[in-house]
Amino acid sequence: MLLVKTKIAPSKIHGIGLFADQFISKGTIVWKFVPGFDMKFTQEEIETLPQTAREFLSTYDYVSNRTGYHVLCIDNARFYNHSKTPNTTDIELEGTDEEGGDVAVRDIQVGEEITYDYEMGDADFQQKLNQKK
Repeated sequence: MLLVKTKIAPSKIHGIGLFADQFISKGTIVWKFVPGFDMKFTQEEIETLPQTAREFLSTYDYVSNRTGYHVLCIDNARFYNHSKTPNTTDIELEGTDEEGGDVAVRDIQVGEEITYDYEMGDADFQQKLNQKK
């Protein structure tokens, strides 16, 4: 669940992106997994879904490096785009779900795209990258 104000808009990186709609200072928790709001699926659960649902998940989920679950952000966090020089990174959050959260690694200005290095958190990143080619 996003914990800061954001908006989605066309991205110079890829398709639609997630943009800060407020100043976000370094160290601010930007997103955290909230059970009951965000969703997780096992691979076996995904295989029981209709093809259209599986295609949706393959576009918008990520496979957690922590747990191996497919994680679907219900809000606009699913529009994070990949960057090798991201402005957020994965963190463990004490007292929260095992999926953790994302924190700003530097100040993020209003209107700036919020990015993440998929290789840090998405075990399925390379496969998804190859599918886009």
